[in-house]
Amino acid sequence: MPGTNLTRDEAQQRARLLTVDAYEIDLDLSGAQEGGDADGSDHGTFRSVTTVRFDSAEAGADSFIDLVAPAVHEVRLNGEALDAGEVFKDSRIALTGLRAGRNELRVVADCAYTNTGEGLHRFVDPVDQQAYLYTQFEVPDARRVYASFEQPDLKATFQFTVKAPEGWTVISNSPTPEPSGNVWRFEPTPRISTYITALIAGPYHSVHSTYEKDGRSVPLGIYCRPSLAEHLDAEQIFEVTRQGFEWFQEKFDYAYPFAKYDQLFVPEFNAGAMENAGAVTIRDQYVFRSKVTDAAYEVRAETILHELAHMWFGDLVTMEWWNDLWLNESFATYTSIACQAYAPGSKWPHSWTTFANSMKTWAYRQDQLPSTHPIMAEINDLDDVLVNFDGITYAKGASVLKQLVAYVGRDEFFQGVQAYFKAHAFKNTRLSDLLGALEETSGRDLKTWSKKWLETAGINILRPEIEVDAQGVITSFAVKQEAPALPPGAKGEPVLRPHRIAIGSYELTDGKLVRTGRIELDVDGALTPVPQLAGTRRPAVLLLNDDDLSYAKVRLDEESLKVVTEHLGDFTESLPRALSWASAWDMTRDAELPARDYLALVRSGIGKESDIGVVQSLHRQVKLALDLYAAPEWRETGLAAWTTETLEQLRAAAPGSDHQLAWARAFAASARTDEQLDLLQGLLDGTEEISGLAVDTELRWSLVQRLAATGRADEKAIAAELERDKTSAGERHAATARAARPTAEAKAEAWASVVESDRLPNAVQEAVIGGFVQTDQRELLASYTAKYFDAVKDIWESRSHEMAQQIAVGLYPALQVSQETLDATDAWLAAAEPSAALRRLISESRAGIERALKAQAADAAA
Repeated sequence: MPGTNLTRDEAQQRARLLTVDAYEIDLDLSGAQEGGDADGSDHGTFRSVTTVRFDSAEAGADSFIDLVAPAVHEVRLNGEALDAGEVFKDSRIALTGLRAGRNELRVVADCAYTNTGEGLHRFVDPVDQQAYLYTQFEVPDARRVYASFEQPDLKATFQFTVKAPEGWTVISNSPTPEPSGNVWRFEPTPRISTYITALIAGPYHSVHSTYEKDGRSVPLGIYCRPSLAEHLDAEQIFEVTRQGFEWFQEKFDYAYPFAKYDQLFVPEFNAGAMENAGAVTIRDQYVFRSKVTDAAYEVRAETILHELAHMWFGDLVTMEWWNDLWLNESFATYTSIACQAYAPGSKWPHSWTTFANSMKTWAYRQDQLPSTHPIMAEINDLDDVLVNFDGITYAKGASVLKQLVAYVGRDEFFQGVQAYFKAHAFKNTRLSDLLGALEETSGRDLKTWSKKWLETAGINILRPEIEVDAQGVITSFAVKQEAPALPPGAKGEPVLRPHRIAIGSYELTDGKLVRTGRIELDVDGALTPVPQLAGTRRPAVLLLNDDDLSYAKVRLDEESLKVVTEHLGDFTESLPRALSWASAWDMTRDAELPARDYLALVRSGIGKESDIGVVQSLHRQVKLALDLYAAPEWRETGLAAWTTETLEQLRAAAPGSDHQLAWARAFAASARTDEQLDLLQGLLDGTEEISGLAVDTELRWSLVQRLAATGRADEKAIAAELERDKTSAGERHAATARAARPTAEAKAEAWASVVESDRLPNAVQEAVIGGFVQTDQRELLASYTAKYFDAVKDIWESRSHEMAQQIAVGLYPALQVSQETLDATDAWLAAAEPSAALRRLISESRAGIERALKAQAADAAA
């Protein structure tokens, strides 16, 4: 079906032919509360009328416009009615015999509401039984709501007119008008791409404020469902938003480019957030119903700043085609974290620690998969880009952008960005446009840098080579760079790259590791001498890539490794601790450090770790190491030791602290003995207390889910908890708990609801999958390996992309770590003839099994 995809060649051909001027989009959502048209004749659809004016460069040329719709009633091109049954095929409307110059197209269609988080998503809140709508259009889903030329370089203005139910609010990219008879007529937008247009409608709760600067007042709005209003901390969100406005406008030297800025917390959202121009949608799990740690507030703030940065980089200036998606996302990630690190008054000046601890580890993981690819990926069509929202595009891209900033200089970087925005406002660009601006401001030739960093895949390893005399004085020091072979199946060749790094010297002072020296230099080629260190006394620790400027695996010399192993928690600064933790985790994944030794290292140092984000990351990594990388015959011993550790730390943590809550969640995730499970039950029913620990709604569900997974909470107990929390979040948590029960019947029921039926909404499907896969239930789940391979191709071909990807990744038998699983995967890959996108996802999951087998062998040999 060519119309469900779009190739780059087709997009380029259409862009050469057409210049789009303006859309007028008229939507009748008056039946949305009931779920369909206002007259009730066709539940599940709404009337969409699109008028689009565009110019053709040639007379008599043919083209097409995109539309995904159950029915098309009218197609009129330049006043002439076309036969909709003839011209509408495969999600495209054929446009033949175009005029040279101005053309006008009118399309009347019935478009469909979705429950998949794509197009126009419809959700009914169980608390008030009201419907709430929002759009999600990236990558190719504006065509699910109106007829559109669905590619980023055909920018236009958009004027929405929306008929909505009585009492609703409608929000779009332009400022919200006063409705007339439940009809909302918005002013046209500036010239933007289809994928950042937006519509949000329903009886949403809202809070309003402004950002004031240099005589200009930008209206700010925050929206959520009324059932979440009591939890909405609007002032904190406004504070982060204003901080972002202030910092970005100064660094970009370009005023905020849209008329207002709304942030809408919406239900069942697939991603973290979406940068719709002036109307950002954000997953409403970021409206915290219960106590969370500061790490959660930091992540939410980064998300808010990430989307705000996109208003300039992505919305004002937009990529020409999706091969520069990485630059769009990497720029927003880098600048959002830089804002947290450097903006005056920021609550999270340690944000680069979080970046090293989370984003970097994601990048390193992704870059070692068989699907690894250059940051500048080859995006031949929409199917390619849909699976490319990955750790290379976001995390490696941002890591390399941080390296680029170190390479050209931070001031020079932002001077180049300023010139870039001024030159290309409301237009489309390629990577070369930005690199050209940076070459101008920095004086650096970036062509070789770009070729080695952006057009090749893989990770370099940096190692110190040190010679020391009998008095402990360094006689020579060099940085050795390696380019390991790419993973089997990956395209390309390993390359050495230019790195701008710092080398930190650390000494033990009163039991603390304190930095006593720092050198910053360019590393290039296989061996880079560092003469500055020759003749100096060898410190306790020499740390390559200190301050985390570059993207590389780092290994410590033998002496430094010994000190760090004994004193990892004793670095006075959080970033070198995070880098050391990350290195240890990387060695564990690479089967260089046995899982039992990683557990011992974490147990020895985590009690001294003050950064709550690092603590929570270590919790996840230890659990993963024990579940997947520990030798099976030792796994239960390791899990028992870890669970004992979590309970001891929970009892020792300061009452009411973030660390206490984090340890409570870690304990709940792995409690296993009768005594430990009794404690969970006691905390749930109030017969047990831990001073300062608030057993609130979300923590209660964590306890219920673990009790369900261990057979201690049955359907009656789950239903009773849902009665206490009759919200959409409660329904999702209950779905997870039911799927987690350790019975064949519960697994069969969960499997059928996801695989054999397609009726679950996206968020509930995700919750069921999360409950179904339980690490303590390998034997119970073993029979589903064959069922997975029997079903996955049909699911991929019959479900929407988001729903199919959830299933393909989430239900892959990742817990069945065995040669048999590799063989079953290989047999399926050979016989099934999957699409390139599905092949990629299955191959990535297969690589996880292969890695786990190597790590288990290393642990068994320890």
